[in-house]
This record gives sequence, structure tokens and C-alpha cells, in this order.
Amino acid sequence: MVDTSQVICDRADLVESVGGGKAVRFMMQRGTQNSKNSQNSQNSQKLPCFVVAFGGEIYAYVNKCPHRYTELDWLPGEVFDDEGLYLVCATHGAVFEVNSGLCADGPCKGLSLDRVQVREVDKHVILVDGLLLRENETEGGERY
Repeated sequence: MVDTSQVICDRADLVESVGGGKAVRFMMQRGTQNSKNSQNSQNSQKLPCFVVAFGGEIYAYVNKCPHRYTELDWLPGEVFDDEGLYLVCATHGAVFEVNSGLCADGPCKGLSLDRVQVREVDKHVILVDGLLLRENETEGGERY
């Protein structure tokens, strides 16, 4: 049985092109969890994230470059380089390995993206290590 409150997207939404496809963006809250629907706001963070399919696997990261903490995508979900082999920060061109999040080239070489634990269950991508936030749970109800 799938906990639908933690479903980021259907696995079919993560389309792979040659090397890589478009990311699905989501917001999560990470931190001290008092109950399933309640978190201690002093010890938690609301974080923009994305999930991608690459090489038959799924990978998710906090959408913040370790160089200047800007979001990677230049348009929503556009995080891959032209060849679809690496994740790229649109701000300063840092290049990250998809399977590890390690910066292979650019101003933050050697640093890594913050990995988000997800898994595939019954053809759904499920958030494992945080609380998935819906539109009405983000500040101002904005869609991420």
C-alpha cells in the first residue's frame, strides 16, 4: 500500500531522453517531526527539490547549488546539460554527476548536491526522508 501523502509523482512522469530528461520539482520539509502532519518549525526546513530519471534509476536532490545556493534549473525542471549526461547549475555552470551529486567541474568542484532519499513503489516515486509539501502547505500557497 502506498502512502499517497508522500507520492512525488508517477514513475512514468520521469521521462528519460538520450542520457537524461526533465526533472519533476517538489517541495519538502526536513527536520524534527512530531507527528506525520506536524513538524517543529524551529528545527525544520522547507526545501525546493527535484527528482530525475537517469540510466534506469531515480535520483533526487535539494535544488540548491553548493556554490551560491541558487536553484539549478534555468527553466522549471531543466537541470540537464545539452547531452543529458550531467546536472548543470544555470547560474555559474557547475556540472554535477547525476548518480552521486558530486560537482565534477565548476566553482564548487568537489562539493556535492544534498541527496534526498526517494524510492519507487507500485510505479510511484515516494519521498522517504522528509514531509512532502503540497501547494497549500508552502508559503503563500505557491506552486513549486
